[in-house]
Amino acid sequence: MQDTDAIDRTILSILSREARIPMKTLAGRVGLSRSATTERVTRLEKAGIIRGYRADIGQLDDGQIQAFLLVTLKRTPSIGVLDRLAGFASVRKVSSVSGQLDLVVEVEVGSINALNELRNEVSTLENVEDLTTSIVLRRDIERS
Repeated sequence: MQDTDAIDRTILSILSREARIPMKTLAGRVGLSRSATTERVTRLEKAGIIRGYRADIGQLDDGQIQAFLLVTLKRTPSIGVLDRLAGFASVRKVSSVSGQLDLVVEVEVGSINALNELRNEVSTLENVEDLTTSIVLRRDIERS
């Protein structure tokens, strides 16, 4: 970070934890006037050091299980498999990837039984050669 001093770094540290902090409160914590603090924040935004403010929202429903279905196809492309995957309400995202796998299917279900049922249905689709399931334990970093 070029042209930043200890006060700028303190501002950044506070904003990284409390992005919605009122400017008056932030100014009080760093020992500057509100206008001086606002000028510094504006300068940090214009310099691209502060790129935005966001809400970091955790999982809304603790009962939901998120998983990845890692699919290998017998042949590609397979529009039929994609059409069938689009029909499952629990499928959130499908990505075609390079390498040994062909598709990464992100799903969200209400239970392990529902995950097993979905997994069984997907594995029996025509043109699906292999399927591996990875359950998401937690999301450590998630950006939109």
